[in-house]
Amino acid sequence: MRKYLITASAAALLIALPQLSPAQENASDTYRQLKLFSEVFERVRADYVEEVSDQQLIEYAIQGMLSTLDPHSSYLNADSFGDMRVQTKGEFGGLGIEVTMENGFIKVVSPIDETPAAKAGVKPGDYITHLDGEPILGLSLNEAVEKMRGPVNTDLTVTIRRENEEPFDLTITRDVIKIQSVRNRVEDNVGYVRITTFNQQTMPGLEKAMQEIKAEVGDQLRGYVVDLRNNPGGLLDQAVDVSDAFIDQGEIVSTRGRQTDDAQRFNATPGDLADGLPVIVLINGGSASASEIVAGALQDHRRAIIMGTKSFGKGSVQTIIPLGLSGAMRLTTARYFTPSGRSIQALGIDPDILVEQATVEQAAAARPGRREADLPGALANPNEQNGIDEGTTPEGEAHNLSEAAEQDYQLARAIDLLRGLALYNQRVVN
Repeated sequence: MRKYLITASAAALLIALPQLSPAQENASDTYRQLKLFSEVFERVRADYVEEVSDQQLIEYAIQGMLSTLDPHSSYLNADSFGDMRVQTKGEFGGLGIEVTMENGFIKVVSPIDETPAAKAGVKPGDYITHLDGEPILGLSLNEAVEKMRGPVNTDLTVTIRRENEEPFDLTITRDVIKIQSVRNRVEDNVGYVRITTFNQQTMPGLEKAMQEIKAEVGDQLRGYVVDLRNNPGGLLDQAVDVSDAFIDQGEIVSTRGRQTDDAQRFNATPGDLADGLPVIVLINGGSASASEIVAGALQDHRRAIIMGTKSFGKGSVQTIIPLGLSGAMRLTTARYFTPSGRSIQALGIDPDILVEQATVEQAAAARPGRREADLPGALANPNEQNGIDEGTTPEGEAHNLSEAAEQDYQLARAIDLLRGLALYNQRVVN
């Protein structure tokens, strides 16, 4: 009988307890977790082997929360936030290297052209394992980046691990990095436009470059090579503007966040800076983020031929959220998709024409060797004797590439393709 009474009392107690809603249960669980955080925080303050300020502990906690979400979310303290704002304007201090975190090490996305890192020989895909002999393992991405920064004209020794090579050290002298994001020149009546990064100066720089090329070549212009190799990305709006410069209509890129209401679409406006001429875009494993937006948009619209090797595969969008006087947080808030609906995240852009970057020796081997005309006493061509020159282009000019283009196998192949397209188009018109 007693057993029955105890059981009945327990049942009555259970019935009397209020039922918690799922939201209340979640809130209760959150409070328990915050209590756990508070206990850990207090224990570290009291018992850690060295004294650490409350500000440092809070920053470490925030950084840990963000950096473990994905490689691109992070906390920016007031100094880092200031540096980031300067960087997007096109000038900042450092080594000139775009990096990400992979397996606890710093992985080089790409060195920026004409910077100390590029001149020292840092390459896309390199891993940085030590800074001045101190291991990076255990540091967050922001902490490692902070260690790479420092006063101008000071040296930093980085230990590089490169595929199929023994680890080696490079000593790099820090400098003020002034990025000219767009450069241009003419190669054999082909306009060559190099975009190194996407900052606030990129679109104005592209417009200026295209104007200079048109003024120099005029009606003899065959087309354009847009070089996005080793371009780590940058501002989304600049990538949209650069894509719009070559596309007359249709979607350029879309972004989709956690909520369906967060989706955004960016569309092209009428006008084509290239005036309908053929465009070839060069990419490689160092082409990331904004570079992939441009390559993907031009590829899906069939406005350009994408040549080179597979791109990096960063298909996420980061939003900078200011936190008052405490800095800001960089949070991954969306994925972006090309006009055809492709997500490039972890996959990258596959080129239409795969062209590996050859070494100088391989490029030299690909050039023609001794020919009949080089042999002593070779017979003359009768057409030449009759005033017909078979060795010229349709416009009657010899192929003339700069030494830089001759040494750049991928660029040389892109120019060859534009020559072929120009010849084909001329024959169709004739």
